[in-house]
Amino acid sequence: MRQQTRFRQSRRVTAVIIGGGQAGLATSYYLAQKGIDHIVLERGMVANSWHRERWDSLRLLTPNWQCRLPGYSYRGDNPDGFMCRTEVIDFIQGYANNCVAPVLTGQRVISVRQEGTGYLVESTRGSWRCQAVVIASGACNLPVIPRLREALPDYIHNLPAQQYRTPGRLPDGGVLVVGASASGLQLADEIQQSGRQVVLAVGEHVRMPRIYRGRDIQAWMHATGLLDERWNEVEDLRRARRLPSSQLVGSRDHHTLDLNSLATRGVRIAGRLAGIQGKKAQFSGSLANVTKLADLKLNRLLDGIDAWIVKSGANAPEQPKPAPTLLSSPPLLELDLAVGGIGTVLWATGYRPDYSWLKVPVVDSKGNLRHDGGKVDAPGIYAMGLPFMRRRKSSFLFGVDDDARDISADLAAYVRSSHHSRWISVA
Repeated sequence: MRQQTRFRQSRRVTAVIIGGGQAGLATSYYLAQKGIDHIVLERGMVANSWHRERWDSLRLLTPNWQCRLPGYSYRGDNPDGFMCRTEVIDFIQGYANNCVAPVLTGQRVISVRQEGTGYLVESTRGSWRCQAVVIASGACNLPVIPRLREALPDYIHNLPAQQYRTPGRLPDGGVLVVGASASGLQLADEIQQSGRQVVLAVGEHVRMPRIYRGRDIQAWMHATGLLDERWNEVEDLRRARRLPSSQLVGSRDHHTLDLNSLATRGVRIAGRLAGIQGKKAQFSGSLANVTKLADLKLNRLLDGIDAWIVKSGANAPEQPKPAPTLLSSPPLLELDLAVGGIGTVLWATGYRPDYSWLKVPVVDSKGNLRHDGGKVDAPGIYAMGLPFMRRRKSSFLFGVDDDARDISADLAAYVRSSHHSRWISVA
């Protein structure tokens, strides 16, 4: 009876966008252009994850000239710089205000289920019946933490990178950072420079220089077309979507951050965290192979850029390739957490999406959305902002524009070709 009451009181709209970040707002922009009435439901505030789930010193990994959304772009005087956390918040909020997006904040979605030929979307503050749903809630909702966390001694504080803010908020003692993608490297660097001893546990990673042959690496990836590579053009799409984020940092001096630079600053480099026995952390002995593979892929990327420079006749100064990753000998295979003075374990081991509210059978056994370039495996449901969704750049701030244009066109065609009666938005 309660569900029937909600059904009668629910408002009608053609499309519901779930998520008020850049992906949801970009989609809203194009739906408005196409005359598709819609709303954007945001669990917190616009750019909520940047407000609540980022550390204080974080900067974008991409330069300011790449900060653009449909009909809106960076307007400052430092195009080669990198926005800090508050500047990103202002940029996204400014975009929402500029395009007058129909965002309803404080609306956590609790269920999306099929109702007849459409969908019923229920939030903590209301419900809507719609023909189409766009899932733009992101792929980084829940931290992925290995089960061996449970074996840590009780006296050791541990938290996901999502909850880290500054070194000063951590308990006394050294820090074991687990994970060496962009977040892990940046946190290890910041904490080490604060005066604490850091041990970095390294697994698979993507090594990348900040500047190569006089230009930002993102400029070369844009120029060569690598960022525009489409999902249906790669041989192993699943692997491409699982790749960790590149080892990049946005900084005022445009420096490269890698294992070599961290080791120079005193960070102890270890292999993948493989186990915890009592007070001892055990690390994999495969670190040498992992770093060699990362070095190999780095050189392949730079070789491709070199070849493009020759073919295009671009003016670019010569520059040697980065030095191979240097490792200490013998490798660190075991660490007594007590003797090593470790007071905190910081998990920079990635994230996964949260679709617990999605009551339509479109999620696979690993918790991933089944979709083909953003077209979800259910009529009228679409995705936005996922890694390599339609293009390699899909999950970047600047990358959602093209995807949003495509998805909104597909959604509009679906709505207009359906045999539903006309839906009218209710204020």
